[in-house]
Amino acid sequence: MRQFFGMSRRGDLAEAVRGLSNPQFIMLFSNNPQFEAHVKTLESLYPKIPSIGCIGMSYDTGVVESGVGVIAFTDGVTAAANVLQQVSTMPVKYIDRLEKDVVKVGGTRHDTVCIDFCSGNDACVLTTIYSVLKKNGIQLVGGTGDAGKVSANGRVYEDAAAYALIRNQTGRVKTYKENIYRQMGNYRFIASNTDRVRYIIGALNGTPAKKVYKDILHVTDQQILTQTFKNPFGKINGDDTCIISIKEVNGNSLACFRQVNDSDVLIMLELDDYRAIVKNTIQNICRDFPKRSAVFSVNCLFRYKLFSEHNYMQSYLQEMCALGNHAGFVGYGEHYNNRFVNQSMTCVVFE
Repeated sequence: MRQFFGMSRRGDLAEAVRGLSNPQFIMLFSNNPQFEAHVKTLESLYPKIPSIGCIGMSYDTGVVESGVGVIAFTDGVTAAANVLQQVSTMPVKYIDRLEKDVVKVGGTRHDTVCIDFCSGNDACVLTTIYSVLKKNGIQLVGGTGDAGKVSANGRVYEDAAAYALIRNQTGRVKTYKENIYRQMGNYRFIASNTDRVRYIIGALNGTPAKKVYKDILHVTDQQILTQTFKNPFGKINGDDTCIISIKEVNGNSLACFRQVNDSDVLIMLELDDYRAIVKNTIQNICRDFPKRSAVFSVNCLFRYKLFSEHNYMQSYLQEMCALGNHAGFVGYGEHYNNRFVNQSMTCVVFE
């Protein structure tokens, strides 16, 4: 199979798809004002080709911050795309769509991946989707788009998760997750006074969460939202650490980008040697896949901001190019199999 990337910083979809012929699956990444028009035009250009899309930035060797980007797979994939609706209340109502698409694509754990774009309520959506994927051993990579909208097969949806099942006809697939943080000190917190709906942490070890964070890191209220780029919270999940980013200050509480429950045990994280970690990820992928057709990745918005502040974003994309055909988008939360993570990179590699 082959991966196509096209873009237009002016938002000209015709320019972005120039040279794209006979696609078997398409992903669209657009700006908010033009999203619905781009979805409609893309369907008219490539009718009945499975497609999903969202509002967000895309990249290959450079980032398209506005405008439009298109990633497509050609020459050797079987794909099906669809949508789960009412994700804020009842995504399981539409699970039969995914079940039918799994049968339609006929994939296995070795050659098939699910890519999804979600408008919100990610943890619940992933639990729903993975209830089907797990039975078939199918891996998943995805993320959250902007403005609460996604698209599937030429239609725009709100309160929904668009997904695609892609079977690689020419080899294996494998998903990866990259964490550039390590535990800071021996801090250990028990969360309380949480709000599951608004993702709020009220207290840590009985002390207001904002005060705990400020006292440890010696920052002001105004600095918290940028300090989280370097010092998010973490939740131990087996042998893995789930990163929890701070979204905003809410009185003496902290609102996060993922749910924290009463009695959850949290740790403090600090930025590790991210350049070395990226090199290690690339080496691991090259070891697992000596020959690669394509790499599709999702990078967190906070990683994008952090790398940009350190003048590393362009170098990062150049380093990832060592893998061959690499492209992806900047998400507001990343999906890795059944996990909703923050401040991470997830990707799928096609042999």
